[in-house]
Amino acid sequence: MEEPNEMTTPYLSVIIPAYNEETRIGKTLDAVYAYLSAQPFTWELLIVLDGVTDNTLGVIEEFAAGKDGVRWIDRQENMGKGYTVRQGMLAARGQIRLFTDADNSTDMSHFDKMKPLFDQGADVVIASRDHKDAPDAEQATPQPLIKRLLGNAGNLVVQAVAVPGIWDTQCGFKAFRALAAEEIFSVARINGWGFDMEALALARHFGYQVEIIGAYWVDEPNTHVETLDYFRSLGEAFKVRWNLLTRVYERPSTSPETHPSEAQPKI
Repeated sequence: MEEPNEMTTPYLSVIIPAYNEETRIGKTLDAVYAYLSAQPFTWELLIVLDGVTDNTLGVIEEFAAGKDGVRWIDRQENMGKGYTVRQGMLAARGQIRLFTDADNSTDMSHFDKMKPLFDQGADVVIASRDHKDAPDAEQATPQPLIKRLLGNAGNLVVQAVAVPGIWDTQCGFKAFRALAAEEIFSVARINGWGFDMEALALARHFGYQVEIIGAYWVDEPNTHVETLDYFRSLGEAFKVRWNLLTRVYERPSTSPETHPSEAQPKI
């Protein structure tokens, strides 16, 4: 892992989980870095590699050469997107911690709509591709019909058992205050694609204020999500419900070591 010379507390951490992304992560990193470099606040960019077998690391190293604020975790074992995002959220240092996908389906400029909600007191802000969550949500290139049907049917199950009232739990653009990120992801358990719904269920469970912005979302045809993953996610939704009912998710202790963000000011 590439480390800066000294520990800092940036305003925003951007976490990008990456698995075999050598053909597209370079363009995403350029876009994210350009956005962050133009902002008045401090930031860091953290890429977490999920046991890659291609040249993703080489692309990241070439991109990061001579740039401040960029670091990465090169984990050798493939553990899944949920595990990877969780690792990034807990390793990040920002007062706000946002994860976004390596395919750049949701552009970093969406944070412009998130920041005012954090300024007004939100603890968690997510992007949604569904106009029932946010009237301005739009999909520039709709997903294939089979994915839309599976996603819509699956969401009804997710709402019934885990996260009622949110029509798109799976958009890969979500941000958390540091304390919320540490409490949620330190007890989260799902390593696969269902981690989004688990994080939202835990945010509700712990009483955090969740807000939603509309996403302008561009479908990436070379996604790592397979049809079978939709059915696995449904099983994970029932697992989340069971864990909530059986009190598996215990709120972590609030020692300074566990929650360094408690010393950070509210934004």
